[in-house]
Amino acid sequence: MRADYDASTALLEQVNYALNEGVALRIQGGNTKSLLGRPVNGEVLDTRIHHGIVSYDPTELVLTARAGTPLKEIEEVLDAAGQMLPCEPPHLGDGATLGGMVASGLSGPRRPWAGSVRDFVLGTRVITGHGKLLRFGGEVMKNVAGYDLSRLLAGSFGCLGLITEVSLKVLPKPRQCVSLSLELGVAEALRELAIWGQQPMPISAACYDGQALHLRLEGGEGSVQAARQRFGGEPLDNGFWQDLREQRLAFFANPAPLWRLSLPNNTPPLELPGEQLIDWGGAQRWLKSEADAETIRRVVSAVGGHATRYAPGDDSFHPLPAALLRYHQSLKRQLDPQGIFNPGRMYAEV
Repeated sequence: MRADYDASTALLEQVNYALNEGVALRIQGGNTKSLLGRPVNGEVLDTRIHHGIVSYDPTELVLTARAGTPLKEIEEVLDAAGQMLPCEPPHLGDGATLGGMVASGLSGPRRPWAGSVRDFVLGTRVITGHGKLLRFGGEVMKNVAGYDLSRLLAGSFGCLGLITEVSLKVLPKPRQCVSLSLELGVAEALRELAIWGQQPMPISAACYDGQALHLRLEGGEGSVQAARQRFGGEPLDNGFWQDLREQRLAFFANPAPLWRLSLPNNTPPLELPGEQLIDWGGAQRWLKSEADAETIRRVVSAVGGHATRYAPGDDSFHPLPAALLRYHQSLKRQLDPQGIFNPGRMYAEV
């Protein structure tokens, strides 16, 4: 308990020092998501001093841990109890932490069928830009009443406050898991996925790698085996999905810049230069391309999507419409009025 007190107090003291001195803070844990967003000039605030699982009740399917806790540690504890983080968050390197998982809001192959990181955040403890350590929603910050702060923090990349603790909903691991590969063309694969999406299929991941459609089936033994018989195809090692999640497939070794394209369901194949890998049953496309950002984003925007470049720089995140940017700026002013938390990480204006 003393170590927890000292660590949380040290973080709070660093934030208050920054507020008093007008110093920006660059929040990081394992720093495995540093390839996303704009570089931040500021003093490093390392969350890993504040680590450890606070509570875990497998019967209630709830786990609470400090932000600096390694994701690997959490997954090992859950696995021992036959449970899992349903959103399959990517680590993208050694030392990924719980705080980084929530701050980046990234989810793995199961996301369209199970939900995103945001969907499983039950509550947080946060050090605000007013220099206070608050629990949401046990305490209410008057000037942000009406916001669901815990979920707003998911995907905020540390721009709104310092997450110190997170409570998560977890789920039991499926009773059976089988992966298959089907030899289909890309257009046929997308058509089939659109049809299967309207049916009660036990699909929990779907990826087209340019050669074949890969499916993961999860659930009860009867439903999984029935779907397996219907689909046919060849067996696929279940480890494929972790390699996809962690960007270890051969596709990602291509030296061209990496883009993540987030698209509406049932979007047809996109005419873009480079090599594509289809994830999330078609809703997420990975692109390796030397094309310029304007070209890529013009094509993606035309179908109602957005594109993120996996490299530090001014154009990492898709530009916001003016009205939405104003909302972001307003929220930043209310939660971080002095602008000390990861200023400009997502957008220069925030």
